[in-house]
Amino acid sequence: MDPRSETALDEIADGIYRISTPAPAIPGGFSFNQYLVADDEPLLFHTGLCRMFPAVRAAIARVLPIERLRFVAFSHLEQDECGALNELLAAAPRAEAVCSRIGAMTSVGDLALRPPRPLGDGERLKLGRHEVMWWDAPHVPHGWDCGFLSELTTRTLFCGDLFTQPGVSPAALVEGDILGPSEALRAKLDYYAHAPATRATLERLAGAAPGTLACMHGAAWRGDGAKLLRSLADAVAGT
Repeated sequence: MDPRSETALDEIADGIYRISTPAPAIPGGFSFNQYLVADDEPLLFHTGLCRMFPAVRAAIARVLPIERLRFVAFSHLEQDECGALNELLAAAPRAEAVCSRIGAMTSVGDLALRPPRPLGDGERLKLGRHEVMWWDAPHVPHGWDCGFLSELTTRTLFCGDLFTQPGVSPAALVEGDILGPSEALRAKLDYYAHAPATRATLERLAGAAPGTLACMHGAAWRGDGAKLLRSLADAVAGT
């Protein structure tokens, strides 16, 4: 498959675009999503796998020149999260990798072409009319270096591997059930770390009252994000 012919681009919130490449070869189907915040200082959340870089690059170019990218952020060190990091940094000379302080210390400071921009819990980046804030989330769902970004003006939470849905969704943004499919997949793969602070971390995220959840795999979701995050906390606590 040539992913460049399959990758979809959809605006899921004001100035925020979901870039989604299907992976039908994975049993049951799967998708890999990145999110582009188009602004004065554009930000990309997730890079995709290294081999997906041509598709991601082409999708970004439909919104803005890739050279304008200012920040390349991701939740934690994993190939689908940051596999194409250096390709993006090479294509965008002003871009900085954005990650947690733990991530910068343990891995990104060594593997990135340029020194990263580590963010502490609650630290913000002004992109223009958008502003993002970092949430430390160690081991939720996995990875000591794990964290998330929320975009404050649209109340969009870039929630990484939370609510990972199998299959290839024909819709970029849904309002129906995503917890059921994601929990069914988690029951098969058990990719959560089951850390002691999982409920407290999810409760903190719920306190931000997100209206859009930008999921890394499957459709993005719109609705009462606080309620859904608390339902996820209940489900994880019950396993």
